[in-house]
Amino acid sequence: MYSLHKYGKYDSDRDKFFPYGTDWHIGLFLCMYERKILPNLNCGLDLVAEVLYGKWKIRLLWFINEGHKRPSELQRKIPDASKRVLTIQLNELEDQELITKKIYPVVPPKVEYSLTEFGKTLIPVLSVLGKWGDENEERLREVILKRYEIKHDE
Repeated sequence: MYSLHKYGKYDSDRDKFFPYGTDWHIGLFLCMYERKILPNLNCGLDLVAEVLYGKWKIRLLWFINEGHKRPSELQRKIPDASKRVLTIQLNELEDQELITKKIYPVVPPKVEYSLTEFGKTLIPVLSVLGKWGDENEERLREVILKRYEIKHDE
């Protein structure tokens, strides 16, 4: 049940506050989405994949760790991502307890994201993945581009 407040809408079912000027209806959409097949959660890799699944989640975590905390800053750092998708993935990261969102009661509302202690434990892992990507950059680029060439030839 939504109730109106001076600075936004409060969803008592999800215990979430959606400030005016944000996509509060996305939270409602996420609430309505029901997964048909439960994920396999028997292996650490499956658990990590389930949490990090999403095109921009790893970059969002990295940029928040670097100090880019405002949604507009994150949007500038990832210009290819739509505002809607970033909002959805930020909400998922918040639900997964990797980031927290602080809403300042000002007009217009000010929102800042930060890593939780749990989220900070993921940064060394992301750093190692990034290093591996840098060390294998040429080969990875070739493999990825080869896949696109095949698709374009068909």
